[in-house]
Amino acid sequence: QVTLVESGGGSVQAGGSLRVSCVASGGTYSNYCVGWFRRAPGKEREDVASITIDGTTTYADFAKGRFTISKAENTLYLQMDSLKPEDTAMYHCATVQSRVRGQCMYPIWRFRADWGQGTQVTVSS
Repeated sequence: QVTLVESGGGSVQAGGSLRVSCVASGGTYSNYCVGWFRRAPGKEREDVASITIDGTTTYADFAKGRFTISKAENTLYLQMDSLKPEDTAMYHCATVQSRVRGQCMYPIWRFRADWGQGTQVTVSS
């Protein structure tokens, strides 16, 4: 089991940027497909982005062109630019179950194996 701890959330104005991070202990990201999902108040969880063992990335439509997922050995990042009020949510990182090693099962929020407590991102207009 991998323990994940997110950080880097905060409050920004629309158009601003944030980078959230997720540090893993008890394992490294080199063994998993990993990603970010979010949950806004009153809304369902939704995938944000994922990255496979070989570095292939996948983004939700709302994230394309604005968000960038990346990883180092034990740290997962999500760079968020051009933020909008509708991006306000709790952001969680997760390791994801795989049928094929290193490939995520989707949606990642449903097939998450380990996940953190989340970091709050608030975007004001």
